[in-house]
Amino acid sequence: MGRRGGTLPGGATALGLGLALLAGCGTTGTPAHTTAGSTSPSATSDAALCAAIVAHWSREVLDSRTYGDYQSMGLSNGQYEILRDVVDAARAVKRRQRAAAADQLIERRSRAACTERYRDGAPTGGPWQ
Repeated sequence: MGRRGGTLPGGATALGLGLALLAGCGTTGTPAHTTAGSTSPSATSDAALCAAIVAHWSREVLDSRTYGDYQSMGLSNGQYEILRDVVDAARAVKRRQRAAAADQLIERRSRAACTERYRDGAPTGGPWQ
């Protein structure tokens, strides 16, 4: 089979497979685009995105015992401050109550701090904070 125009196992062509995949991308009866100003029903809020990324990196830092560069983690300075507070608290809980309790604390604290940070839809304390 060559790079172009060959058949795949079962006799399907690459072009046919690509068209079949494209046809399956839309939902029957709904337009393929949204109107200006509308939001996707699956859009993630800034607070939820912050909580997810802070929780992820908090677990990584908790396991490695070192802090990395906030920019390489994709965090703002303010999100990094949340991470440091969360990890400090999680380390204490992990020593006393084990990893499962620390993981629950990471979830709670990340969500609460990020909800507060984005309570008005934008980071509190300015865009660089």
